[in-house]
Amino acid sequence: MPEPLERILYLEDVQAIADVAVMALEDIAGFQVRHADRGAKALASLDSFRPQLCLFDVMVPDMDGPETLRQIRATAGHAGMPAIFITAKAQAHEQEKYAHMELLGVIAKPFDPISLGDTIREMWAKAGLGA
Repeated sequence: MPEPLERILYLEDVQAIADVAVMALEDIAGFQVRHADRGAKALASLDSFRPQLCLFDVMVPDMDGPETLRQIRATAGHAGMPAIFITAKAQAHEQEKYAHMELLGVIAKPFDPISLGDTIREMWAKAGLGA
């Protein structure tokens, strides 16, 4: 049965962008957000936070968003983790690289903080995951 989206694991290494996104997602959209600035921190928060969705920047030092998502999906109990990439590299030819990753979508930077939550909910619903 589809469930409402409540918990988002957000990977972003640029603190100013993260601050705006977290504020938009928590204060405007009403989500619970766990922010990580590195892939290893995102992985470490899986069990304690139990995210329903990963919202990952593509270009993050050490372990990028796609690699972090691969490792999460290789972790027991998280194989089907829904994910959205948020990136400045959102041209069609760049998005083709992510097609095999079964994403709910890609959000281009700069994003509109006011509509960010609605955009995520639309992608969630379109995938048949909930309202």
